[in-house]
Amino acid sequence: MNAFTYSPDKPTTICALATPAGNGAIAVVRVSGPDSVSVCEKIFEPAGKHKKLSEEASHTIHLGKIKDEEVMVDEVLLSLFRKPHSYTGEDSVEISCHGSTYIQQKIIELLLKYGLQMARPGEFTLRAFMNGKFDLSQAEAVADLIASRSRASHQLALNQMRGGFSNRIKDLRKELLDFASLIELELDFSEEDVEFADRKDLRALLLKLKSEIEKLKASFKLGNVMKNGVPVAIIGKPNVGKSTLLNAILNEDKALVSEIPGTTRDTIEDVLNIQGQSFRFIDTAGLRDSSDKIENMGIQRTFEKIDSAKVILYVFDVSTTNCQEIKDDLKEFEEHISHLPGSVLKDKKFILIANKTDQLVEAPKGFKSLVEMECIFISAKRKENVNLIIDKLSTLIEKEEYEDLSIVSSLRHFEALSKSLEAVEAIEKAFEENLPSDLVAIDIKQALHYLGEITGQVTTDEILGNIFSRFCVGK
Repeated sequence: MNAFTYSPDKPTTICALATPAGNGAIAVVRVSGPDSVSVCEKIFEPAGKHKKLSEEASHTIHLGKIKDEEVMVDEVLLSLFRKPHSYTGEDSVEISCHGSTYIQQKIIELLLKYGLQMARPGEFTLRAFMNGKFDLSQAEAVADLIASRSRASHQLALNQMRGGFSNRIKDLRKELLDFASLIELELDFSEEDVEFADRKDLRALLLKLKSEIEKLKASFKLGNVMKNGVPVAIIGKPNVGKSTLLNAILNEDKALVSEIPGTTRDTIEDVLNIQGQSFRFIDTAGLRDSSDKIENMGIQRTFEKIDSAKVILYVFDVSTTNCQEIKDDLKEFEEHISHLPGSVLKDKKFILIANKTDQLVEAPKGFKSLVEMECIFISAKRKENVNLIIDKLSTLIEKEEYEDLSIVSSLRHFEALSKSLEAVEAIEKAFEENLPSDLVAIDIKQALHYLGEITGQVTTDEILGNIFSRFCVGK
């Protein structure tokens, strides 16, 4: 993306379709920049005896016609926003037209004809950031809001766009910046051996910074789940009905079903929204000893999915499996994932699914034990009691307080926080070893740098390019 030649002092005027491409009831063409009003005035004829567009007030809507000289293109509603009170902080116009692809293309052609440029991905939001409408983490939240697929991810993005997370980072950075200024002042008077920065207060601040940053880092696990969905791995031996269960949960034929064991050789994923929370279901290869190289690769991926899953649905054939086999399998899974950190292992939730009840002619062996193990008895083939799994999932995941404005959901933010924490720990170590102020100042600058990267107080074209290239055109 080459949008970073943009200068608030010498901006160009850009335009783009702000609604999805294709036919629809309506479409919106967005325009932003110093020539927005004057160019739109050349192609817009207001209905009735109205003033020129250039004479109209901000935040007003006008009915009229888009015309190519004397030829009418469409009857539209034109919304006018004067700087700085617009999304981008510039003069902006939004043209709401009928959703014909021809009309959309024609309006954009007319705007380009009068000297406007096509907007690049994320360029409207980039201009909003460059003009101080919001900081970088808030700009990223705009993209997350557009991509949100559940109540949880929507709430998370909305909270971050309002600045809760970034305000917390700015407060931390400001406190550290105040001390950095005092340390720098000491360097100016190094020959006089004076201390302007109280070391006791600075140590207290470092403890506070460590605590706050560690809390924010810890929230990334929740933020990732809220943003991308709770990962649910469906595991079990071959031919126990894992793929049939996935199809029943999703209510579509997503996975290939066969009586032949080992049909599923790779993971299959899809997302289902349950009461405002996305769950990412993962059908996996059956777990067994196999001489088939491809199948063994699928089994290895199954164990990888078990490692990353928050919920594990262990499916077994209730007509052929006894309680001891189930206990042995669960023990094997726990041994396999025992290398994971204790907190991660503790967070995993197992749900036992007794499948193929349609093949039972009497109560299964060890029925009482299965009930005590809280098994859910289903027939995936007949879609019987599958709703009990969905109900269990909706209650199993604790209802987190999404109103907390300080949840990290971006890997970029997580990495910057990790580097900030390393820098804060380096400052602590410097004090313990009584290192000179100039060396302490270097570590403080590092911490300030990484905290500033999150909000955009410190940034580069490369960072901006990575962020805004993921936006859609028109936003």
